Amino acid sequence: MSNSDPKTRPRPGPWPPAPDSSAMPPSSWAKKTGFRPKFSGETNASDSGQISLPPPRPREPEAQPDLEAGRARPQAAPNGVPEREVAAPAPAAPSDKDQTVKRRKDSNGGSKVAANGPSGPNGQAAVGPTEPNSQPRRPARIEEVVDVLPHGVDDDGNVARHSHMKYELRDTPGLVPIGLYGFQHYLSMLGSIILIPLIIVPAMGGTYEDTGNVVSTVLFVSGVTTLLQTSFGSRLPLIQGPSFVYLAPALAIINSPEFRGLNGNNFKHIMKELQGAIIIGSAFQAILGYSGLMSIFLRLINPVVVSPTIAAVGLSFYSYGFPLVGTCLEIGAVQILLVVIFSLYLRKVSIFGHRVFLIYAVPLGLAITWSAAFLLTEAGAYSYKGCDINVPASNIISEHCRKHVSRMKHCRVDTSHALRSSPWFRFPYPLQWGTPVFHWKMAFIMCVVSIISSVDSVGSYHASSLLVASRPPTSGVLSRGIGLEGLSSVLAGLWGTGTGSTSLTENVHTLAVTKMGSRRAVELGACVLIVLSLVGKVGGFLASIPQVMVAALLCFMWAMLAALGLSNLRYSEAGSSRNIIIVGLSLFFSLSIPAYFQQYGISPNSNLSVPSYFQPYIVASHGPFRSKYGGVNYVLNTLLSLHMVVAFLVAVILDNTVPGSRQERGVYVWSEPEVAEREPAVAKDYGLPFRIGRVFRWVKWVGL
Repeated sequence: MSNSDPKTRPRPGPWPPAPDSSAMPPSSWAKKTGFRPKFSGETNASDSGQISLPPPRPREPEAQPDLEAGRARPQAAPNGVPEREVAAPAPAAPSDKDQTVKRRKDSNGGSKVAANGPSGPNGQAAVGPTEPNSQPRRPARIEEVVDVLPHGVDDDGNVARHSHMKYELRDTPGLVPIGLYGFQHYLSMLGSIILIPLIIVPAMGGTYEDTGNVVSTVLFVSGVTTLLQTSFGSRLPLIQGPSFVYLAPALAIINSPEFRGLNGNNFKHIMKELQGAIIIGSAFQAILGYSGLMSIFLRLINPVVVSPTIAAVGLSFYSYGFPLVGTCLEIGAVQILLVVIFSLYLRKVSIFGHRVFLIYAVPLGLAITWSAAFLLTEAGAYSYKGCDINVPASNIISEHCRKHVSRMKHCRVDTSHALRSSPWFRFPYPLQWGTPVFHWKMAFIMCVVSIISSVDSVGSYHASSLLVASRPPTSGVLSRGIGLEGLSSVLAGLWGTGTGSTSLTENVHTLAVTKMGSRRAVELGACVLIVLSLVGKVGGFLASIPQVMVAALLCFMWAMLAALGLSNLRYSEAGSSRNIIIVGLSLFFSLSIPAYFQQYGISPNSNLSVPSYFQPYIVASHGPFRSKYGGVNYVLNTLLSLHMVVAFLVAVILDNTVPGSRQERGVYVWSEPEVAEREPAVAKDYGLPFRIGRVFRWVKWVGL
């Protein structure tokens, strides 16, 4: 009979030690068991679309996290050597350098590191304390997770080099490689630089010669402003050029009611109005950057705000893209198909070590389609008996010719006289179209657009710095870059490009594809661009691209712009219901609210004087705001008809009022000035040349 006395009953035991519960956060059964789904609402920033496995070995001793770089700061040993470079005390253990090489492999999208814990902001690995003697729960397996930041320390104690980039920010491999890569960099972004003038100049009533002159001016201003940005701005290898952010406001101003009854040269009159609006809006952007207000405004801009804002820029031109491609479907559809095949199906094909089809998808598709259209035109495929393409459509009497006039106008490649009428040499000069005209209502619209342009640049600065620089820039460097973009847009307004000059969003995609992050390559390419702008025939040749091919290329580029905007969500928790609702509401209302303004007051049978693809930009004449103040009506009707403005307003209000953790929101992490001054690599990346930074060292909000 067993003893029932509790005092004399033997105590059970001994029990095995309890497992360490801090090795994996017990937020759900999936994380308790180590299961990480590829598509799940519980994934964080680093494992969105990736599979992360348990750590193969215990982590190294506890390190202090560096929030600016998103990784552990190297611990200084007594002899001044970073802790990660000190040999392990165990004689049989391999050196830490060898272990790092084994853990890391070169990848196409970024450096691969072992993920030992939950992700931090901006997709960076969070560093936290762990037990030195803790054992892994599962057998060791090879772990590869693509991270957006490089890890490691080089021989000088600085941040390790980016293994996935051929050349980085301060690399100068030689004149020939720099020249080749710089030419490749600009050629891959050719569409982003030259296509906007091919839209706005015909909309202003300009001739083929005017289009060629504006294209040459855009090339010149793009080269000059790129040199200024890489030398005295953010110093990142970002090409400056006419941004699609300015396209919709420019079209809205061009289609203003007061410009419809103009006689004479409409182009110069409207261009002077655009110049005045751009100069005022750009001056506001320069003040925003150089005054330090951008550092304060930066607290409101996060990936959840940037993503729908930039995506709305690309999605807003759906009424222009394919409707114009449909005017000559056999040319436009083939153009789109070729670019899709090159950029997707043939993206991994390498020729002499270069992914030619992926890098040159746009120029290759344009060259092949243009050549095919030229052969069809010379073969007489678009020639009809008794019909002359030079006769205006209003003067054509024959019903047979009226039937085919659209195909002759859009499918033939010999209708443009830009190349024939352009001079061999032409120097773009300021105020070449006349003295700018200033109106407060148009200037106010451009001031709001300059804020959207700054939001776009914030995303570009952050993403490009993760690719080519040792650390993200400080808020002062970012303010300096925004301020210089404002000055660059002032130059664009003085020279008369029709749009502002800003960091092109496509820069990030080009850097990732070409793997060329050298600042010198971009600067040399900018010099070549300036030289080409002086040859008038170059601008005339680019201006002679058929309109249907321009629309086909823009369909691809606007779609890529929308995707690049949404890709900023990788720095936040994309599976969070909070972020999903905010982004969804921002995108939906960015399409629905402008549609209400654009359709208000228009009857279905109304005969408008503008083409159907320009109808969304005439809202100022029929919008719902109809007070006794005409200027206020113009501003409100125009701004609320712009998709990107609505997306920005909805996103910035919701993201900054709905509660959410920093990791969930993906708050951008910028380098602190103290860290930048302590690390020589950061100072070399972002410091101003010619010791200019020492002169302005007292201006803390626009420097390191």
